[in-house]
Amino acid sequence: MDASSSHGGGGAGDDALHGEPYLLGFIVSKIVGMRHYFARVDGHGSVGLVREPLNTYDVNAIAVYNTRDEKVGHLPAPVAKVLAPLLDSHLLAGVHGLVPDWGCRPKINRSDFKPHILPCQVHLFAHPDAAAVIEVALYEAELELIHPNHPEFALSQAAAVKEQTKKADRDVDKLFSLVGRKEGKAQIQPVEAPEDVVLSELFDHQKEALGWMVHREESEDLPPFWEESEDGIFENVLINQKTEERRPPLKGGIFADDMGLGKTLTLLSLIGRTKARNVGVKTAEGAKRRKVEDAGEGPRPTLVVCPPSVISSWVTQLEEHLDPGSLKVYMYHGERTRDPKELLKHDLVLTTYRILGTEFEQEDSPVKHIEWFRVILDEAHVIKNSAARQTKAVIALNAERRWVVTGTPIQNSSFDLYPLMAFLKFQPFSMKNYWQKLIQRPLERGNKTGLSRLQNILGAISLRRLKETDIETKSMVELPPKTVSECYIDLSEEEREIYDRMELEGKKKMQEFGDRDSILRNYSTVLYIILRLRQLCDDVSLCPLDVKSWLPSNSLEDVSKNPELLKKLASLVDDGDDFDCPICLSPPTKTVITSCTHIYCQTCIMKILKSSSSRCPICRRSLSKEDLFLAPEVKHSDEDGSGNTESDRPLSSKVQTLLKLLKTSQNEDPSSKSVVFSQFKKMLILLEAPLKNAGFNILRLDGSMSLRKRLQVIKQFAHGGPDSPTVLLASLKAAGAGVNLTAASTVYLFEPWWNPGVEEQAMDRVHRIGQKKEVRVVRLIVKDSIEERILSLQEKKKRLISSAFGKKGGKDDKEVRVEELRMMLGLDKGKAGCRW
Repeated sequence: MDASSSHGGGGAGDDALHGEPYLLGFIVSKIVGMRHYFARVDGHGSVGLVREPLNTYDVNAIAVYNTRDEKVGHLPAPVAKVLAPLLDSHLLAGVHGLVPDWGCRPKINRSDFKPHILPCQVHLFAHPDAAAVIEVALYEAELELIHPNHPEFALSQAAAVKEQTKKADRDVDKLFSLVGRKEGKAQIQPVEAPEDVVLSELFDHQKEALGWMVHREESEDLPPFWEESEDGIFENVLINQKTEERRPPLKGGIFADDMGLGKTLTLLSLIGRTKARNVGVKTAEGAKRRKVEDAGEGPRPTLVVCPPSVISSWVTQLEEHLDPGSLKVYMYHGERTRDPKELLKHDLVLTTYRILGTEFEQEDSPVKHIEWFRVILDEAHVIKNSAARQTKAVIALNAERRWVVTGTPIQNSSFDLYPLMAFLKFQPFSMKNYWQKLIQRPLERGNKTGLSRLQNILGAISLRRLKETDIETKSMVELPPKTVSECYIDLSEEEREIYDRMELEGKKKMQEFGDRDSILRNYSTVLYIILRLRQLCDDVSLCPLDVKSWLPSNSLEDVSKNPELLKKLASLVDDGDDFDCPICLSPPTKTVITSCTHIYCQTCIMKILKSSSSRCPICRRSLSKEDLFLAPEVKHSDEDGSGNTESDRPLSSKVQTLLKLLKTSQNEDPSSKSVVFSQFKKMLILLEAPLKNAGFNILRLDGSMSLRKRLQVIKQFAHGGPDSPTVLLASLKAAGAGVNLTAASTVYLFEPWWNPGVEEQAMDRVHRIGQKKEVRVVRLIVKDSIEERILSLQEKKKRLISSAFGKKGGKDDKEVRVEELRMMLGLDKGKAGCRW
């Protein structure tokens, strides 16, 4: 396994190493500490070796995982002490573990190993330039390297490993293509929703999806790539893993229908089918299927995990389409039970990713101790970061059936899919090393086989249909058309003068930092400059008009001695919805600001402090608990939504343009409703007064609102009548996924978003099943500004995702990040890549 890929950071010698990695040989070691883990290695075969730089007991730790991605032990400390530095410096390109047969183990005495200790061949892959250094390190540690030309190499299973690395990729690709064809052959019968639970008639495409899901849940076939031999041995033909135990079926998959095709109702029909106690369930053709549930089987609860904004959609769908009381539903949100037995009384339990992440390390969390009948991850792209705590939490859930549901399975790159495979327990792709080796690396190198493999495995476990197809293909559902246009805006003379001056100072600041490493050390500072430039495009009043007041003059200024600076940094985080923790690359849950003015999740930075380094990952300054400060909560003056309707402040050019567009739309159709999306909560608040003064009846929906308040706002907006709300001011974070806003027919994107997939989600809150009118989407873009450069970056991302699922063209990730920052500030135009 490429253990070096399991943690961040690059070695200083990365750029100096050339040539494709090759099998240098193997050393004989063992797996120790197995008594501390319940999981076991299934017979002989491959095991994963994962570097654990943050291990509190040993900074050199290398963990061992079985093919189900369960930890079984570690490599011995003396061996890890030698291999860890070689991996961390990228001298070793990767390591791969193999538990060999007893009959073919050179230099192994069976009596040397106890039941809780297993022998393990550790295969070492190296760049040609690094081979000599690695051999010297092994020699000095008295670890014997068995080369491929060693007489005992051919007697071991390592010969098969070497042969596998030398064989042409076409053999592996043949296995992928066979899996794709095999899974694609099955004719899935459409299935009707259980009529004693679901009152609404499903569309044909929903019946087909329900039939596909039922087939996947009830199939007893071996998982993809597993075969049974005549002597009763089960083998994963892709990785040569053998076991005497039959592998359980892969009950679940990826339900990736386009946004707005009614996935929630299809899922409720699946859950209702579990609950149904009638004699049989009809297929769409009228044939009876077997009894779904026997009364004596006990509780079969389904856990649905989704963002808070999506819970409202589930509640609405339950109210609109299901027979009242047919499903017992528990909202595991806010005040919630700690008794697992209470949850087991319900058919459906709704919760959020954030709650699971919060309870991940709580031993008394009832969610962790239940054997769920089914777990559904709605808007599953939320877990695209495998290092995030909420991702680890959902992967650790116990469930018989697992479903990933998202209209945007790939938002940024093909690596977004890896956490989904880990959740589904789809071997061997649930292990990071196999995903990288078989899928990710071929894609990044521009190898067409990588895309073909990806398509085949997705074809084997996923269902994806689009609302809008090409001209020659009939659309999946009959929806009114959707048009997307850009409205370009000229800034006023005063606004242009301010913007140009701020951008020039931002460029100077960027150039002061100089080289790549210096820019990355000041990464947060550059992001703040970019954030402020984006806000200037919206409204000058969103931010101070002095770059020096935006940021600390010295990036190492100590916030502990400057409470005002702490408040300023907290305000910047609050202003920008797109701030991510640099460690887990997810929005911080509990935001911590360090004395060196860098921002992290509390959990992430605490793990760093427990490690031997205890340094800030960005600037490398020494840190202790005393250097960490929880970001104070920032309250806006108009948090209650009252707004200052008497304000005489001049309206920005963008606000004036929005008002003209809204008035034109209202004149054309007085009953029409519009949604205005912005990433900045403060901007939504600033919009309230001018819109109210112009006579619009408005509502606001943002992430600061409770779940109950959000449900109330969505219901109010959907209400018709002469005095009903006509404009909804919504944040992308609160209303960009899972919310049904079909009462509106016009969408205004007040500023462009980094990720085009997020914008697509926002549009499809309106353009979805239930929409009766033609949908018009207008993107407001300031000419000659950072917003035009964001559009360029979006187009690059769209091309990358559609052509090669996020191929990076071989560029170093840090280099690409720096290019993007320079591009956003108008430096090195046209050269930026895409780090997402």
